Amino acid sequence: MSSHASGTIDHHHDPTTSTGIPNKKLIMWAFLASDCMFFGALIATHLIYRLHPPPGNPDPAKIFSIELTSFSTFILLMSSLMMALAVNAIQKNNVKSMRWSLLTTIFFGSIFLGCQVYEFTEFVHEKHMTLSNSILGSTFYTLTGTHGTHVAIGVLWLILMYIRSFKPANGGGSWLSLAILHLLVFVAAIGLSMAAVLTFVHEVRTATHFGLGTITTYLKHDFLVLAGFVASLIALKALGRTRGPVEFNERNAIDVESMGLYWHFVDIVWIVIFTAVYLLEYL
Repeated sequence: MSSHASGTIDHHHDPTTSTGIPNKKLIMWAFLASDCMFFGALIATHLIYRLHPPPGNPDPAKIFSIELTSFSTFILLMSSLMMALAVNAIQKNNVKSMRWSLLTTIFFGSIFLGCQVYEFTEFVHEKHMTLSNSILGSTFYTLTGTHGTHVAIGVLWLILMYIRSFKPANGGGSWLSLAILHLLVFVAAIGLSMAAVLTFVHEVRTATHFGLGTITTYLKHDFLVLAGFVASLIALKALGRTRGPVEFNERNAIDVESMGLYWHFVDIVWIVIFTAVYLLEYL
């Protein structure tokens, strides 16, 4: 499936730049360096206030759910593996494999975001920890919320890259409108899936006992949400069909690599947050 009509493509160096590094990758590294300092300031602020908590500050060990956070951490690490596979696939000009890897990364990233939405909802409504009623809440929500925003931006970037890989080689006048429709269906599928899962978890937690009645009640209340989710999956499958040669190929590997750098950075930052914010409270 790989073709080298114009010779071997070097994905790691660019002779047209003084550094030998492609400009897109150099810009990404510069952005990540500044973002690293930004997250470093947020993490340091949280740790300083944890060392000197004011009176009445809630006990994090009684609020955090280490099981849920460990699961979401594992999911995010698996997404990093799939991102690496996507980069490897496009370097070999295997667009189909790259698409599947990107879809899996999007799926894992969406699961992470869903876990964070559930965690924040539980902390606010059940643990009564808000952004303004304690120093812990202020530093925790600012830090993890900023990271969650980075993940959401990354998921959007992944979706756009996936959609871009379907652009016809001949241009295609209707491609832009089809791409916008593809994006809207993606957003609807992710939103509906999160709503369906979070509602189901709420039904299970509030039920006196889990059984067929709980599932029946859930299906009755959220039938339209589930129907919309299934419809969006069918639409994604239809929109994800290749209708001829595409413009996206091995020469776009630098774009996927730059996106991969961002995604891996987000994962590394979360490992630091998971250790500094969550694990330290249980040691």
